[in-house]
Amino acid sequence: MIESYRFGQIIIDGKVYTSDVIIYPDGKVNDKWWRKEGHLLLPEDIEEVVKSKPEVLVVGTGYSGLMEVPSSTKEWVEAKNIKLLVHPTQKACNFYNELKKSGKKAGACLHLTC
Repeated sequence: MIESYRFGQIIIDGKVYTSDVIIYPDGKVNDKWWRKEGHLLLPEDIEEVVKSKPEVLVVGTGYSGLMEVPSSTKEWVEAKNIKLLVHPTQKACNFYNELKKSGKKAGACLHLTC
């Protein structure tokens, strides 16, 4: 579970992260996530988490919501029968926790700044 989020920092299951993260449906965290084009989310940036077949993928677009998720990326994810939720990161964290509490197989890709 995500315990807290603030600009540039997230705490997941007691561990502090200060770089963008991907949370896989099994709870594994990748804190080495970097997008090819920074503030643009492309399919290749999330291929691994999509391969893990979450029911829902939550994308946090940053503190102020500046990371863009183009319609082509949304369509690519949804074509794989994965529901995509895109929100500024604080709201995305809240959605992710609610999904996990309800037993959904959820993943998250969270941009921590901007």
